[in-house]
Amino acid sequence: MKTHHLIKLIFLFLIISSCTNTEEPCDIRGQVASAHPLATKAGLDILAQGGNAFDAAIAVASSLNVVEPTMSGLGGYGTILIYENKHNKIHFLNPSGRFPLATNTDLMREPSPDFIKNRFGPKSISTPGNLNAWKSMHTNYGHLEWNQLFNSAIDYAENGFKISPILAKLIQRSYKDFSHYTKSFYGINSSPLKEGDELIQKDLANTYKIISSEGVKPFYEGEIAESIDQQMREVESFLSIEDLKMNEAEWWNPIKIDYNGFEIYTASLPANSFAAFVNIGIMQQLKEEHLEHNSPDYLHLFAEMTKESYKARLAYSFDPEVTIAPLDSILSDEVLQSMALALNRESATEFIAPFSGVESKNTTHFVVIDRWGNIVSATQTLGNVFGSRVMVKDRGIWLNNSMAYSTFEPKGNPMDAFAGRHKLSGDCPVIIMKDGKPWAALGSPGGHTITQNVPQIIFNLIDYKMNMQQAIDAPKISFVEPDIIRVDPDLPEAVFKSLIDKGHHIKKGSIGNAHGIKILYDKKGNIKSLDVGIDKRGEGQNAIIDQ
Repeated sequence: MKTHHLIKLIFLFLIISSCTNTEEPCDIRGQVASAHPLATKAGLDILAQGGNAFDAAIAVASSLNVVEPTMSGLGGYGTILIYENKHNKIHFLNPSGRFPLATNTDLMREPSPDFIKNRFGPKSISTPGNLNAWKSMHTNYGHLEWNQLFNSAIDYAENGFKISPILAKLIQRSYKDFSHYTKSFYGINSSPLKEGDELIQKDLANTYKIISSEGVKPFYEGEIAESIDQQMREVESFLSIEDLKMNEAEWWNPIKIDYNGFEIYTASLPANSFAAFVNIGIMQQLKEEHLEHNSPDYLHLFAEMTKESYKARLAYSFDPEVTIAPLDSILSDEVLQSMALALNRESATEFIAPFSGVESKNTTHFVVIDRWGNIVSATQTLGNVFGSRVMVKDRGIWLNNSMAYSTFEPKGNPMDAFAGRHKLSGDCPVIIMKDGKPWAALGSPGGHTITQNVPQIIFNLIDYKMNMQQAIDAPKISFVEPDIIRVDPDLPEAVFKSLIDKGHHIKKGSIGNAHGIKILYDKKGNIKSLDVGIDKRGEGQNAIIDQ
């Protein structure tokens, strides 16, 4: 496959004229913001064929599986928030699934031999739920035929695509852990593929051909499931075909918080997205202070409030089938006001965690908005880069290592991995409403920094009147356990010094790779354009177009 030229993705915008927010389509074909230009193109192609946001989201997700294989795919999990225009409703679709029935986390604690390896390798694999979620979304809301949605993924996998510098670096870093089978196409002459080489994944293409023609049954109980089961037995994973057969897509009600006249929605438990609402709720209590954007005082206070949200995530992330978290109390004005009043305005405070966990930024987020005003805001992941580093032989499917993000000490804490219970994902897809209409949708990868990055983008949009690109690209900070504040290198040195003077332990580093779309209306309340933001920290801004 020959690459002919690079163009800015913005030139692909298909905005033609204004339209009303009704069930009737308008002249805007819609828009996609994703972490890879080929995946974005796949979604735009579906929109151009008359598909809706739900159709396009499946094309984007399956294509990301191929062209960003480190981050997400059939063997992964995630969190999806949707807005369906027909009923003016927001729903949470949970693809994160459950831990295998045979899960034994005693093998992930001392004194068990290899307990650290078990936390990240084959024993950390949980039931992949993405495909069932895609199917349920399509069954409930899709417009095009199922077999039309995977053409781009199949093409990219079968015919290949040129490897970017980012992907080349991740392949190089992970290559030693690959199986002989995986090295056969992720390498040439026993060396990992390099930037500019073509990655061809014919087995993955064949897997998608089966799914495209036969649906999800082969993956969860048929020939693909049998391949997964055999591989899991060979590597001594807890996952089995019984877990695959039991998997189902789950629809939940989202949660909402009001902020400065906007209604902000995100996923409810079993996703622990609510932690972002702690930041947002505390900031609402400080709204009269008119803090200057990214000033030392603003960033200091944000760092301190983030410690509170981090504690809340660790203490109250429950499987709702087992324990009901007191979110109404945690997010009440009284509790948030007490948190705001307790913030130390002068110096950094010590973070004392109820438990501790693992952080990762190896996830992907995308947003799709169609001509009808439907929205998909989806975060999907494999866990670590290439997940568990286990690929299903002859199927080309990387399998996740979701248990790595559980908290194993002390045994039985709320974020431990319990056999058969829900995986508690750390994603935070967001849809923002204003005056009863969708205003913006966004999200970010970043492990435990997700619920810190997303609020800062929201503040940038609402409080500091930035467009989506500015809001995403602006420098951010995040708290990293046990006592580090990661700070975007783009912040001025004077800000670094001020934060250090306040007692913060600073470490420079990139935060995010967020994506979002804001809807702009005219004076009559009709959609006039879509404001897209694609993080400068990733590679989604440049589109590779093949002639």
